[in-house]
Amino acid sequence: MGTEIRQFTSIKDIVDYTSNQILQNKALYEDYSQWLGTLLRDFEKAHKDEEWYKKTAAIQKTLKSQSKQPPAKSSNEKKSKGKAGKHEEESPWVYSGDLQISFADEAQTQILFEAIEKIRAKIQELEKFKISIQQLSRLGLGTTVAYLIYIEDDSPKKIVLKSKGTAKGEESFNFAAEFSVPAFSDQ
Repeated sequence: MGTEIRQFTSIKDIVDYTSNQILQNKALYEDYSQWLGTLLRDFEKAHKDEEWYKKTAAIQKTLKSQSKQPPAKSSNEKKSKGKAGKHEEESPWVYSGDLQISFADEAQTQILFEAIEKIRAKIQELEKFKISIQQLSRLGLGTTVAYLIYIEDDSPKKIVLKSKGTAKGEESFNFAAEFSVPAFSDQ
């Protein structure tokens, strides 16, 4: 989506929104993981002995085991080591301006793997945010606060708590007082 600011009236609304985002990202993660697995099975005969295929197949097995377990922080270390090794090898990509183009099977597995890694990081970020929001409910803010959430790249980054104030309560009291009917008198 990019960058946006959303307003919520309760912590429950924020938790529901975040839970929905987590579910959508998990579904996308599963779809891409299955797509990668299918590609690897299809590429197995043609590329079985190539180094890139062996590395990608090993990474895909690791992804499967990680999806069944809580995500580990060490995955970022593995990713950075893998990228350093790829710079030394021949790249399947050709640059056309700022755009990378490839006809290689390896490139297709690379973009799927990169997407899977980014989606997994987004899921982790959303889950941390959800826990932080649930902790806010302990402050007892209730319905007296509106929540403005700054969202960047579909991940919440900042929250502004805006007091709804007692002015609303006073306005409704004044409104009711202005239209009250005077007592009927017997004359």
